Amino acid sequence: MSGLYDAAAHAVIASNRMLVLVITASLSAQLLKVPAHFLVRRQWDWGRAVGAGGMPSAHSAMVTALATAVGYVRGWHSALFAIVTVFALIVLYDAVGIRQTVGRQGRFLNQMQQEPAWGDWPRVHLPETTGHTPAEVLAGAVWGILLTILFY
Repeated sequence: MSGLYDAAAHAVIASNRMLVLVITASLSAQLLKVPAHFLVRRQWDWGRAVGAGGMPSAHSAMVTALATAVGYVRGWHSALFAIVTVFALIVLYDAVGIRQTVGRQGRFLNQMQQEPAWGDWPRVHLPETTGHTPAEVLAGAVWGILLTILFY
């Protein structure tokens, strides 16, 4: 049964150009984080290929590729384009606003845990790079739009 499911899933993915584009935008943006990190810090960090945060934003690339593709395929004046664009704007806002705040809180709490006043409370290292800077979100958005132009 597994072979039948694999073939059906592959057929759906292969026949859905927009889905292939969106997955490609996300994965390629995620992989671009490794050389981008190297250019800034002069050290290879292969964990950037799977980690949150960093340049460019994979979430931004994904949702802008989706919105641009929907606009191209279904029309720039369609209701579907409007819906997907609103969704994309929420994701972009979340990436640069809320998630960056969570990262700052993680840094602060990690520093607090080093203080003697922390006492016997359990020490858990919290992620510090969960969000994006505006430049990282913009770079991801541009990457998503460029890939869409190349796909269509």
